[in-house]
Amino acid sequence: MAYAAEVVLEIGPIRLGGDLVVPSNAEAIVLFAHGSGSSRRSSRNRAVATALHEAGLGTLLFDLLSDKEEAVDTRTAELRFDIPLLAERLLGATRWVEAAENLSDLRVGYFGASTGAAAALVAAADSPRVGAIVSRGGRPDLARSALARVICPTLLIVGGEDVPVIAMNEEALEQLRCEKRLDIVPGATHLFEESGALERVSELASDWFVDKLGDPNSPVARRS
Repeated sequence: MAYAAEVVLEIGPIRLGGDLVVPSNAEAIVLFAHGSGSSRRSSRNRAVATALHEAGLGTLLFDLLSDKEEAVDTRTAELRFDIPLLAERLLGATRWVEAAENLSDLRVGYFGASTGAAAALVAAADSPRVGAIVSRGGRPDLARSALARVICPTLLIVGGEDVPVIAMNEEALEQLRCEKRLDIVPGATHLFEESGALERVSELASDWFVDKLGDPNSPVARRS
């Protein structure tokens, strides 16, 4: 039976709100790390999450900052670029999944957007539990020191009109030592707001996660 709930992640003294969805017979779960100035309610990440549910994958969208921290960041914008802090929150969420009785057996993937992609790469470099990463319009340049330590398959997705970010991702691709791929969505800008652009991101992400996180003998993997 599919499961959906609002959850609270306790990471040290910090409490973070989250939205958990686990389809029936899911074998993997994807944790989302949103971009700078965003939250778990990001419409773009939710659209991708819906596509992952349809592919049989669970998702956890959660806030990287507490309400108090968010209020500070709204005024100063200082925490949204604190990649070590955001990576530690993502690792904390991973430990939360590992400790949850109904989630602990699921394979884990990360989907990161913008600065959240940098946090995902840094966190994955320190967590052998992570089986795959997808970056949407990511800033891998902010994870530079961790790139060579990432061992899980990594897909970088960038809009064709997002020229500065294309260059950042091309440079990161050279530094990654894992299985890797860079996909450029023609005509798309940084937020993938153009017609069909986000749908293409969702398709690429779903295929990547199903292929890399799915059991070859499972119905989820066979759908790829």
